[in-house]
Amino acid sequence: MTGIVDKAGAIRLGDLAERIGAKVKGNPDVEILGVGPLREALPSHLSFLADGRYLPELMESRAAAFIVAPSFENIDRNLLVCANPYLAMALAAQRFAEPPHLPAGIDGSAHVGEGCELASDVSVGPLALVGSGCRIGRGTRIYGGAIVGSDVQIGEDCLIYPRAVIQNGCRIGSRVIIHSGAVIGSDGFGFAPDERGRHVKIPQVGMVQIDDDVEIGANSTIDRATFGKTWIQRGTKIDNLVMIGHNVVVGEDSILVAQVGISGSTRVGSHVVLAGQAGISGHLEIGDGVRIGAKSGVHTSLPAGDFSGIPAMPHKEWAKTMAVMRRLPQLREELRGLRAKVRELEDALRGE
Repeated sequence: MTGIVDKAGAIRLGDLAERIGAKVKGNPDVEILGVGPLREALPSHLSFLADGRYLPELMESRAAAFIVAPSFENIDRNLLVCANPYLAMALAAQRFAEPPHLPAGIDGSAHVGEGCELASDVSVGPLALVGSGCRIGRGTRIYGGAIVGSDVQIGEDCLIYPRAVIQNGCRIGSRVIIHSGAVIGSDGFGFAPDERGRHVKIPQVGMVQIDDDVEIGANSTIDRATFGKTWIQRGTKIDNLVMIGHNVVVGEDSILVAQVGISGSTRVGSHVVLAGQAGISGHLEIGDGVRIGAKSGVHTSLPAGDFSGIPAMPHKEWAKTMAVMRRLPQLREELRGLRAKVRELEDALRGE
């Protein structure tokens, strides 16, 4: 079936409106069984309209009701009217979404080390490994093949997906999602050259702390600190294939998009957005609310603002620079023409 369907049953449109903070226009007793996109929604589904360009698709959609902005509340369909349809749809989808099923308890093929404290409803899937001395809160699911090292603390209602790895001594808050292939607490990249140029490993004896409501994408890596901790603060969302170096601090509610790389000991503020493939050098300070464009290279600390380019510069300055660069072939020809005219004038003056 298309979309997200709630196995627990239907919900009245009026009750759903209260849940997401919307106003009902139409029949509040319509039952909603799931959510889906405009074109593929079923007659029991809720869908949404965030852009007027898709209004014709809404009019042809089979969905039972739609989340819309106030500017569309005159549409003759069952509606949930709110200021931010995109956010409202996210809240509605949470009502229907359910993580992959994993029964409570420890699978017979899993291993749980000595001295662990697991809440009674914790799930540990097939071939998962939990090291000794771990503490895991209620409702947490550790899916098959995941590895949790020794002395790890994991809070409540976390999802540790297959083949995710949490190394020894790390601290994971509540409602954290760690996707497949992510590695939390791998060694930081620290070496000291000796007199013959050989690289001597610096032991990485710190840890990683992940606060509540953080999500970490597939195949991302967060290195443990050399000393102290690498710290991902509350509410930050990390995409796939992100690399975070040792002793980095990422502030609350930041967004790190795919293939971002942050070198060691850099501090990233709260509500920061790092677009795809942005690279941040080490030992820098990135201020609160900074937004860094895709593929940008950051080599100096940045205050609040928008930045793009290599090296990163204020976005408006970068946009002007790019506009000039696109005209470089034309400017080159104009410069050649001006040089020729200058020579002609110089020759004429010498002739006089």
